[in-house]
Amino acid sequence: MDTSAFVILLIIRGMKLHEYQGKELLQNENITINSKGLIVGLGNVNVTPDSLGPTVIDNVIVTRHMFMMGEEVSEGISNVSALAPGVMGNTGIETSDIIYSIIKQIEIDYIIAVDALASSSIARVNKSIQVTNTGISPGSGVGNQRKEISKEILNIPVIAIGVPTVVDAVTITANTIDYMLRYFNKNLEEGIKPSDSIIINDTVDYDKTSLPNERVTEHFLGEFGKLSDQEKYSLINAVLTPNGLNMMVTPKEVDIDINDLAEVISSSIDRSLHTIVQ
Repeated sequence: MDTSAFVILLIIRGMKLHEYQGKELLQNENITINSKGLIVGLGNVNVTPDSLGPTVIDNVIVTRHMFMMGEEVSEGISNVSALAPGVMGNTGIETSDIIYSIIKQIEIDYIIAVDALASSSIARVNKSIQVTNTGISPGSGVGNQRKEISKEILNIPVIAIGVPTVVDAVTITANTIDYMLRYFNKNLEEGIKPSDSIIINDTVDYDKTSLPNERVTEHFLGEFGKLSDQEKYSLINAVLTPNGLNMMVTPKEVDIDINDLAEVISSSIDRSLHTIVQ
């Protein structure tokens, strides 16, 4: 199996692989060209930022029917089926129960689950792809946690591919405060006055800028600046969440991003599971 295909997850719009397992991941799970796989596209196809999983299913190569009907299958083609089970709000059935019922009915050796996630950083929204073998809990990112889909529950390997497509208002606020401090500190180090910083329109790589010391932070933020990062986050959460203001946000170009991401992920899966696919 050409596990190196996961590398192409890096190519669109400067995406970065937040958690890259690659070749070792599939080898550790003993997944080979002869293994029978089920690709599961989690999410709600009617909600654009949550439609990544079903969109991947629309693009991935499905081959199980060829093996069932006794067709002559080319060497290098793996036995793969696919499913978009929808969400519990539409079906009334736990997604994990649907999957468990299927693997009891047909022979499946492993599952690849694709889902949209909620991000803990605005910098990673639609720009980071996670690949893990620890399973996934649908809906957990938006506080709607359902039954876990994992090796421990289903007794077969579960590889989860996730992309953060939404971020909540608390995270946006906390990140913005952090970035403002980094922005001011960068300009102070360059001898630019804070009053002049506001009108300067330049791009800052916040990963390469540092936070100011406690004195400068307190100067800009007052008593709020004395709080730890966790205390700041908790305070923002306490202000927004009880009043129903902790909204989930997605970029305005999310429809384009979902299509691009689905194409990259489905192509990566195809190239990983079928050695004949280039």
